[in-house]
Amino acid sequence: MVKKKNIFRSTGILLLILLVVLFSVFPFIQMLSTSLKYQWDWGNPSLIPTKINLEAYKELLNIGQAEKNIPDSIKNLLDENPELTTEQRKQILSKYASTGDVFPFMNYFRNSLLLSFSAAFLSLVLAVFGAYSFSRTKYRGRGVIQRGVLFVYMFGGIILLVPLFKLAVAVGLARTPSGSFLALLIIYIVQTLPVSLYMLGNYFRTIPLSIEESALMEGCSRFGTIWRIIIPLSISAIVTVFIYSFMIAWNEYLYVSVFLKSYKDLYTLPIGLRALFVSKNAIWDRIMAASMLTAVPVVILFMTIQKNLISGMSAGGVKE
Repeated sequence: MVKKKNIFRSTGILLLILLVVLFSVFPFIQMLSTSLKYQWDWGNPSLIPTKINLEAYKELLNIGQAEKNIPDSIKNLLDENPELTTEQRKQILSKYASTGDVFPFMNYFRNSLLLSFSAAFLSLVLAVFGAYSFSRTKYRGRGVIQRGVLFVYMFGGIILLVPLFKLAVAVGLARTPSGSFLALLIIYIVQTLPVSLYMLGNYFRTIPLSIEESALMEGCSRFGTIWRIIIPLSISAIVTVFIYSFMIAWNEYLYVSVFLKSYKDLYTLPIGLRALFVSKNAIWDRIMAASMLTAVPVVILFMTIQKNLISGMSAGGVKE
């Protein structure tokens, strides 16, 4: 009787897990299905396209678009005039090869990647040293500073938007494209740093102090201890913090919609997708394809470093 109850319970838990996973994954499946359908197939309720359509992905990634956009009359003109120089041919083809007027996906992708990676990396570097300071060293006012860092999270982003923008204008950052980009980078670091400090600080406290003391007794400096002891034993926490910071910057829309509104060449993917959605080029397969490509970096990031998320390496490092 006990075994039957356990079987029913295990089956119920498994079905519940499958239901939650299906509920979470279904929007992405629907998004992928729509991105692969032709316009005449959008009314098909089936998730499997009648015929696979990759034109939206090719257009966004600029694959095979150069020849596609060149009219036949221009091709004939180039074939019938072999005396044209290479430079003249390039000038003629350049007028038709660009697809940026439709949706410059790769440009927005580069902007998002640069901004997100820079913010995550700088936030992580500051968090490692700050968290070590909170967890390993003692000085006057440490508790006040540690609690004050988390005080930033008492205010929502919408409340700080106007003051931060006025401050950026006052110091001259928001008046230039590079300055606006730098202002966003600083804001993302400030947004992610409190939680990064909290997460890493708590993790550093779980590392046996005797390991660090042994390194100090052997003549290792504080910086050497952080580099050779703390960081290798905290890879899982460091990777988690990096992913957290990267995702915050990658998906952020509110601040970028204000700071980069006047600088279209610096648009990131969130505001770029919004511009595509309200434009005359808002075709569902193109929108869904762009959304799928936007999610790819985060998925790849998880798959690449998931082994470092399992646990740290400090287990068994010292015998108490």
